[in-house]
Amino acid sequence: MKIVVGISGASGAIYAVSLLKALKELGIETHLVVTSMGRHVAEHECGMSINDLQGLSSYYHDNENLAAPISSGSFKVDKMVVVPCSMKTLSGVANGYSDSLLSRACDVTIKEGRKLILAVRETPLSPIHLKNMLVLSQIGVTIFPPSPGFYSHPETVEDIVLNITGKILDLLDIDNDLTVRWK
Repeated sequence: MKIVVGISGASGAIYAVSLLKALKELGIETHLVVTSMGRHVAEHECGMSINDLQGLSSYYHDNENLAAPISSGSFKVDKMVVVPCSMKTLSGVANGYSDSLLSRACDVTIKEGRKLILAVRETPLSPIHLKNMLVLSQIGVTIFPPSPGFYSHPETVEDIVLNITGKILDLLDIDNDLTVRWK
């Protein structure tokens, strides 16, 4: 399995780090692309440099390189997730504006009929945000706000992050034991 993981400039880089670690442990090939604000947020929130993030992925592609393999539908990947997904990235994808590798890879994922998950991070949501989410949802994109559930009685931030990571893995059709299941 090959999965493209995008990190854009919204709060929540901890979810991307957790997902990359889980996919690496599972031996799943990942293709990582990070926006400039995604780099900044990962450094600020997680203390992780772009080199640290690259070390968690199988392959890293510069966001400015629109000639990277993941920009073409002929490059076979199975699924893509953007975590966190900023409203700027969401807007670009919803409106077909592929001015970066991340937005182009999302566009390719949609046009090839592959699964795309956008872990949108913003609150409150404006009517424009909601409209863009609706447009994408109507064409089959999964809109996934990483909103934690508390039925599992999490005791740490890590418990919350791992539960969200497990839910993303579920959406990617990857068996895991990170999500606390309702009983």
